[in-house]
Amino acid sequence: MRITDLIDRIAIFGAFERLVRPEGKMSDRVVALPIIKSKLRLYCLRLSDGILILGNGGVKNTRTYNENDELRGYVVTLQNFDKLIKQGERDGTITITENTIETENTFDI
Repeated sequence: MRITDLIDRIAIFGAFERLVRPEGKMSDRVVALPIIKSKLRLYCLRLSDGILILGNGGVKNTRTYNENDELRGYVVTLQNFDKLIKQGERDGTITITENTIETENTFDI
């Protein structure tokens, strides 16, 4: 399955947990789109079944993303963005429902 096929499926049916693989830490919402028989990884933030923020990715030719500086950078960027989103949710400047994100905030990550 190609990444575009999986993204199309997610757009139609939703970003259900079974369609993504947890990749970051237990405390964040970083996931990867699992591309079968491929070393290509696309890292994302899954906020709900209806919200998947696409990040960046590349070829994973190491055992873990932490062993690859480029991939680790993409994951860390998403982790930092996730922290900003969570902070906004706590302080009330960001509201997330099943299908929407409402905020006046801009983010520098």
